[in-house]
Amino acid sequence: MQDQFGRRIHYLRVSVTDRCDFRCTYCLPRSHRDFETPDAWLNPQELARVVAAFTGLGVNHVRLTGGEPLVRAELTDIVRRISALSGIEDLSLSTNASRLGTFAHDLKAAGVTRLNISLDSLDPATFKQLTGGDLARVMAGIEAARDAGFAPIKINMVAMRGLNDHEANAMVDFCLSKGLTLRFIEAMPVGAGGQRAQDHYMPLAEIEQQLRSRFSLSPTAMQGSGPARYFQIDDSDLRVGFITPQSQHFCDTCNRVRLSVNGDLYLCLGQENKVALGEMLRAGASDAELQAAILEGIARKPQRHDFLGAPTAILRPMSALGG
Repeated sequence: MQDQFGRRIHYLRVSVTDRCDFRCTYCLPRSHRDFETPDAWLNPQELARVVAAFTGLGVNHVRLTGGEPLVRAELTDIVRRISALSGIEDLSLSTNASRLGTFAHDLKAAGVTRLNISLDSLDPATFKQLTGGDLARVMAGIEAARDAGFAPIKINMVAMRGLNDHEANAMVDFCLSKGLTLRFIEAMPVGAGGQRAQDHYMPLAEIEQQLRSRFSLSPTAMQGSGPARYFQIDDSDLRVGFITPQSQHFCDTCNRVRLSVNGDLYLCLGQENKVALGEMLRAGASDAELQAAILEGIARKPQRHDFLGAPTAILRPMSALGG
């Protein structure tokens, strides 16, 4: 598939739930209660059918997101169904790792190829403040993922001035010691939490400068379909990525669209354009009709987000689509 700006769309991010067992300050406010009801969620068979419509149009990388995907009871079934589809070359998953201690081996056996793990602090008190979660459980989940044989495992850290930016070097040391890939991410003004997080927004050029004062960084590449700019720390195996949706947007090379838990196809994280594929599916649409609707949506994919021009425009929380 190709959009009107010549971008090849081959990456689908699928939210299997909008619920989460954490309450990260930049993502899901503690007061949020406006979740999709379970009867609106696409079931495993419906999800597989919609994803198959995408693979028939050239999508070869699928990432399962949330919310927190591991709170979805049928997750392993969903993974099995999607991994069995023709055309899938990469089935990855984003998680906070709090439940990986239980599910890492099952997910690996079912067909998940790679993991991205959110980890915003190595200090238990700071971690609790930022996420509401238990750092010890996350660390146990990371170890379970390593034991299950996942590689590479990418650690995602949202850098926030005055909250966790002082931990950048410690996070590098942690990832060096565990053989993990590290990615720093700028907070995005998506939803109420993301908009409040702009009070602590930090351009990643500052983190990069911190690291360059200690290490030599050489540009490198990394497996995946994401927008990170990667560097390798010289004399080590550690790759560090920088994802900069605000200070250096990467919309010109965007290769993805997103599917919400109820089957809405979002064409851009920073816009509200969508196609109600779930409603079409439940109204009896054929596979050909689903694909026609997908192509019509891709033709309307916007050129770029508008985080800078309209930073309060996106009201849905980040947890609705998982980034």
